[in-house]
Amino acid sequence: QEQLVESGGGSVQPGDSLRLSCVTSRRNIRNYGMGWYRQAPGKERDVVVVQTTGGTTYYGESVKGRFAIVRDSAKNTVYLQMNNLRPEDTAVYYCAATLRYYSSIIDYTYAWAYDYWGQGTQVTVSS
Repeated sequence: QEQLVESGGGSVQPGDSLRLSCVTSRRNIRNYGMGWYRQAPGKERDVVVVQTTGGTTYYGESVKGRFAIVRDSAKNTVYLQMNNLRPEDTAVYYCAATLRYYSSIIDYTYAWAYDYWGQGTQVTVSS
């Protein structure tokens, strides 16, 4: 059974940056379509960014130009670089991985597309 372990969350001020990490335990991340999601209190889980094994990437509208997904296959790690953070970015962030192939990047934006999920890491942006 694959395990995803996230780290890097914390409390920051508006305008600051954070980098979240997600490490896979069994297979190399190059085998997985990967996604980052977030869930704020009282809200549904929303897609932040997803990426296919081929590198096709989809960013949620609210994070375009501020967040970036980066893979390091040598470390079995996928990162979420978050810049210019805003209070509305406050949420628990989850990484997800899937071995399944979907013909459209849009299919990767749905939570049902993923086989494995991390435990989540809290990000709080507040002045």
